[in-house]
Amino acid sequence: MFQPAPLFVGLRYSLAREHSFFVSFITWVSLLGVALGVIALITIISVMNGFEGELRGRLLSLSAQATLSAPQDAPIADWQGQLARLRGAPGLLGAAPFLDTDAMLSNPPAMGGAIVRGIDPALELQVSTIGEAMREGKLTDLVPGSNRIVLGRMLAYQLQVDVGDVITVMIADSSSGDAVVPRLQNFQVAGIFEVGLQEQDGVVALVNLADAEALRGLAGPTAIHLKFDDVLKAPELARQADARLNPALEVRDWTQENAAYFRAIRIEKTMMGLILMLIVAVAAFNIVATLVMVVSDKRTDIAILRTLGMTPREVIAVFMAQGALIGWIGTALGVIGGVALALNVDVVASFIERVFQVHIMDDPDVYYVVGLPSEVHAGDVVLIALAALLLTFLATVYPALKAAKTQPAEALRYE
Repeated sequence: MFQPAPLFVGLRYSLAREHSFFVSFITWVSLLGVALGVIALITIISVMNGFEGELRGRLLSLSAQATLSAPQDAPIADWQGQLARLRGAPGLLGAAPFLDTDAMLSNPPAMGGAIVRGIDPALELQVSTIGEAMREGKLTDLVPGSNRIVLGRMLAYQLQVDVGDVITVMIADSSSGDAVVPRLQNFQVAGIFEVGLQEQDGVVALVNLADAEALRGLAGPTAIHLKFDDVLKAPELARQADARLNPALEVRDWTQENAAYFRAIRIEKTMMGLILMLIVAVAAFNIVATLVMVVSDKRTDIAILRTLGMTPREVIAVFMAQGALIGWIGTALGVIGGVALALNVDVVASFIERVFQVHIMDDPDVYYVVGLPSEVHAGDVVLIALAALLLTFLATVYPALKAAKTQPAEALRYE
């Protein structure tokens, strides 16, 4: 379809300087509109990728990438042997036992609900980043039999306690019969951590696994956390690791534990992409207007080309080449500018803050995420570029068909 002659004529029409000022202006507006839309799409999607990665990292700081749990919250028999069987599983970096207990924490008059998690401090560092999140105290202070506890920052604030204070942990005990009675145990606050998520900083408290077992009256942990070398492959790798155990345990991965978060992010990214793609769509409509005016202006030229033997199919190629040139240049400029902006979004944000004396996200007391994280994914860039090229290509169809319908005799009648 795109023979050398139609391509040559199309490029001549695009680059010729005798066009009217209005047509040239609309052409430049169309080109810049495509570039601006692509820049906006790449930048916004990259920033949303960054926030998604930041959220994923914070969510997995305490809840590992996958969990193997015993049915009905029962203790895992021979959990040390189970950990030994997991060694050597594909992609496995670490495994750590834990025991979660719903509890009420009290420091009169303050009181609040929490999840008291029993951990092995040495093994826990293999599967989570809780050690890096410690703001006061050390995780190694949780020694067996010490009845020490580490609280999230928001939970400690709610209970109005600090390191060294003593709090009461109360759980429901139904082991004695049908009646449910409270079981109380005092714990000394040994540290405070801050992950950066309300769901963890305001809910989770950590104790030694042996102390959690004594509190619950169980003889072992009820689940095992796993960490792999590739977080995106964790669901598949977790099932491979579980197959090594006898008996096998129930498997849950981070995509199931936090499905609502990431589903919301995917929906938001999709809707934001569709909204910003409207910028490219507006630019595509400008391309339609530009080519329609060029077709009207070049009726005589088209008629002459037809009399010289150019077929309607080749006339279509002429104007599609002209529109495609606008789309290609605009998309190329957009990809270059979008990738450059996405890779330097923090620098640009800082410049805007200095010039306009505004603060975007730099107050750690208000925002958990300080700055604008950005992750440029090659797949997103390619998809955006292809979508922009498709829209600009479709914009050339109607003007090109209109040009192909030009009748030489009618166009040259009054020439």
